[in-house]
Amino acid sequence: MNPSTAPISPRRNFLKALGGITAGIAALPTFSAAQAGGEGASARPSQSKYMGDFAAPKLETVKVAIIGVGARGSGHAAQLASLKGVEFVGICDLVESRAKKSEAAVTKAGHKPKVYFGDKEAWKRMLAETKPDAVFIVTPWDDHAPMCVAAIKAGAHAFSEVPIACTIQEMWDIVDTSEATGKHCMMMENVNYGREELLYLNMVRQGAIGELLHGEAAYIHELRSQMENGDSTGSWRTFQYAKRNGNLYPTHGLGPVAQYMNLGRTEDNFSRIVSFSSPAKGRALYAKKSTKLTNPEFKDLDFKGGDMSTSIIKTALGRTIMVQWDETSPRPYSRHNLIQGTKGTLAGFPNRIAIEGVTKSYHEWAEEEAWEEIAAKYEHPLYKRMGELSKEMGGHGGMDYLMLFRIIECLRKGEPLDQNVYEGCFWSAVGPLSEKSVAQDGSSQVFPDFTRGGWKTTKPLGVIS
Repeated sequence: MNPSTAPISPRRNFLKALGGITAGIAALPTFSAAQAGGEGASARPSQSKYMGDFAAPKLETVKVAIIGVGARGSGHAAQLASLKGVEFVGICDLVESRAKKSEAAVTKAGHKPKVYFGDKEAWKRMLAETKPDAVFIVTPWDDHAPMCVAAIKAGAHAFSEVPIACTIQEMWDIVDTSEATGKHCMMMENVNYGREELLYLNMVRQGAIGELLHGEAAYIHELRSQMENGDSTGSWRTFQYAKRNGNLYPTHGLGPVAQYMNLGRTEDNFSRIVSFSSPAKGRALYAKKSTKLTNPEFKDLDFKGGDMSTSIIKTALGRTIMVQWDETSPRPYSRHNLIQGTKGTLAGFPNRIAIEGVTKSYHEWAEEEAWEEIAAKYEHPLYKRMGELSKEMGGHGGMDYLMLFRIIECLRKGEPLDQNVYEGCFWSAVGPLSEKSVAQDGSSQVFPDFTRGGWKTTKPLGVIS
């Protein structure tokens, strides 16, 4: 998004007031290591380009290819095919029927893609033969990083489903390749395009809740039944839950909160994290009782991952973020989506606002009618422009369509993307860092600075019209 024209002087005052504190923090050995790059870092080669505010040359027509057209990928393919300025050149999936189904949908929209399937190396042939401008990667987690790197090296911008990678080293590989080639690599965090998330971003940018202090982010979504859903997400994710113990899926809640706080962009950055996991009980109990398991191996898995993962992130300015993940427990869906400032608090699930001097009482949440009145005042300009169409086009209430629309719009206009490569890595780094913290009984882990200090010059994410 383009830099906002809204005044930011309160933030600058906040930074000035905390200048002495942050200088002291920077002097600590662990913080200095993070600022210098941290685990896996090396100096940026002189011929490489910092990608924080990078804008690629304009593309009048964006040649698009997609790897993976299962439940999620098929939706992305159909929506991309509907966007102005897109030429769909390639579709790849291991399963022929899925590839052919998406081919039919894309062809119906007026495209003539080449189709690849049945071979684990087919996606590489697709990259070489179709020469896409943008590759959308909608595959199991372990494939994201190598496919991103290969797509970039093939001359394309890469767009990955979440998380962008599973290890810190893979994240550095993505950063280094993106910087060396001048190609975007964006993790597609769709939740940043939800109505409420855009609304709260606009309110924060306009100073509605004062200086930011604390956030809460989560992905709480009971998904045990995926073990019974055939060749779907559960067929491979279940083994991830069994072997890894930490927050494996942090970005849906964290992405919006991180952008509210401008983490990795001029104002503040990730510093350290501590994490704990509850006992692992729910998935094993469910698997033992189920008579519909897709894979009989699930019944005998020794699930290592705790049912609830809770982490606390501390930023360079001393702000805090609680991040939780639970895809096992029988409880209602929530992403928390809470951002707290010196003047008030915005929260989700359900939507709530309490602002000193604005709502009836900051001791109570505003009633639904009052929330809507406030929302009408601060509705994000992008949502005003595209909200109704995005709801009509669908994809998690329209956020998927709005995300894809913005990707193509930015590529065609030659503008910086709304999420840069470093943000995808910072948000995804919670995965391996939380695993390490849990394994060390909650010891503090330092975030690598994937920007190598460049975040200090990266423009804040603004509010586009």
